[in-house]
Amino acid sequence: MNTIKTAEILCVGTELLLGDIVNTNAAFLSQRLAELGICVYRHTAVGDNPERLKAALDSALASADMVITSGGLGPTYDDLTKETVASRFGLEMKLHEESLERISTYFARTGRKMPPNNEKQAMMPVGAHVFTNNYGTAPALAVSAELSDFSEAGEAQHKTVIMLPGPPGELIPLFNEEVVPYLRERSDSVLVSRNIHIFGMGESAVEEEIKSIMTDSENPTVAPYCKEGEVRLRVTAKADSEQEAARMCDETVKLIENSTVGRFIYGIDTVSLEKALVDALHRHGLTVCCAESCTGGMIAERITAVAGCSDVFLGGCVTYTNEIKQALLGVSGETLEKYGAVSAQTAMEMARGARERLGTDIAVSATGLAGPGGGTADTPVGTVFIGLSTKEGETFRKLSLSAMRSREYIRIVSASNALDMALKAIKSLSNN
Repeated sequence: MNTIKTAEILCVGTELLLGDIVNTNAAFLSQRLAELGICVYRHTAVGDNPERLKAALDSALASADMVITSGGLGPTYDDLTKETVASRFGLEMKLHEESLERISTYFARTGRKMPPNNEKQAMMPVGAHVFTNNYGTAPALAVSAELSDFSEAGEAQHKTVIMLPGPPGELIPLFNEEVVPYLRERSDSVLVSRNIHIFGMGESAVEEEIKSIMTDSENPTVAPYCKEGEVRLRVTAKADSEQEAARMCDETVKLIENSTVGRFIYGIDTVSLEKALVDALHRHGLTVCCAESCTGGMIAERITAVAGCSDVFLGGCVTYTNEIKQALLGVSGETLEKYGAVSAQTAMEMARGARERLGTDIAVSATGLAGPGGGTADTPVGTVFIGLSTKEGETFRKLSLSAMRSREYIRIVSASNALDMALKAIKSLSNN
């Protein structure tokens, strides 16, 4: 059996090019193919135009063993993926009776009569491997053949095209249930990845500290990715078995944990700072609350987005004005008068007031200037103070974020710093 090592993803639909739909299918397929040890070379999106689709298909087939398409399997005249692929492989289209029966049954179950044009979805290239679609009317399919027109010497090369429906609600379960077993039989290796999540250290600094780990090995590989205030290192190993690839990944992860970067790592294979925080609170039997000004509820929103947070997150206050800071949190008028709302003193009093009133082990606060206006020479936009209160007392962290950053960026990074301080406080409390 021919082994599939490389792939390209070809997403079909004019709506993708117009920006009406975000192409999440390509990201999903890339991730799943990597787990199967199949390297993705390129993503392409093409509209519902037969000539452009044919050109994109030819380009993809020229450079990869396999092409996975999404979209263009519907019943309308502009759904031409199957027809284009069949023509490219020199295959005749023929009615697939089993697919027609399943489509008819699908409509009958929903109390509807099948429109005549849905019969088009049951037309298949002769010899295609048809995947059962239990989630919609468009069957998925695969065609494979030896093609000789992609080699300068005219040598035959085995090529495979897998065609999937466009809606993610169909594509995802269909791929997991039907296509994965098909591909496992055609892959000679497995890729395993570990994701190291880092907060408080920039991408360039991380790369400088672990440059030798990143450059000395081609397997596993270490690749950095950034988002607001965070760095993620993706460690990927390729091996004959999942167990061996996992062992190789774990060895590299341990090297990074033992480096200077280690103290900035907040989790391995976790989803987010807030998930890491909620999990840690559960493990240590602690609770948290928050008091927010410039973040406007973002800290609380991110924590409450994590399932199971109700056992460890007791609540929060959005205290945007000085009067509400005093009334709800007990921030003293003298502090506000002397230091101002955007100050370390106010941040710490906000955190202390929240912890005392809500009765939690940990409280965090955020007060600052998210912009775009309101800054001064002494306190420019992007100045934020994060407060922390525990039974050990109060502390703060000052952020000096660029005023050129967006208001949303400043709020996100401020909330992330609050979550990070709470997470580090758990370690401190659990050690005492």
